[in-house]
Amino acid sequence: MRAVVQRVSRAKVTVDGEAVGEIGRGLLVLLGVTHTDGEADADYLVDKIVNLRIFEDAAGKMNLSLVDIDGEMLVVSQFTLYGDTRRGRRPSFIDAAPGDMARGFYEYFVAKSRETIDRVETGRFAAMMDVELVNDGPVTIILNSEKTF
Repeated sequence: MRAVVQRVSRAKVTVDGEAVGEIGRGLLVLLGVTHTDGEADADYLVDKIVNLRIFEDAAGKMNLSLVDIDGEMLVVSQFTLYGDTRRGRRPSFIDAAPGDMARGFYEYFVAKSRETIDRVETGRFAAMMDVELVNDGPVTIILNSEKTF
């Protein structure tokens, strides 16, 4: 499982002009699932993300987590995080999980996040979405449940 985590002052997802998810201060999480993922991968990423110390404390140091600031989370499915561009110019998405499997782990990730974070919003799985955000910092972190980076 891969995640691109962006610290935001606000973020919103719209589908066909309708806002389907919107948050204020917190984290936008773009989430990709591969065919070898399991619940342990989602559990690891949820714990890592909600406890990442990437928000500034009173001294201006990145020392606080999403939990510490009572922040919000917007989770957007993004199979293209498993795009392989090592050969040619057209990405291969063979490493992305099939739709039903990916949806299951995406929903599991959201449910686990809601156990810790009061407000977790989502995009619409498998829809064409417009994602708007104000990246605060900017701060962007890339995570992988395989711990390869």
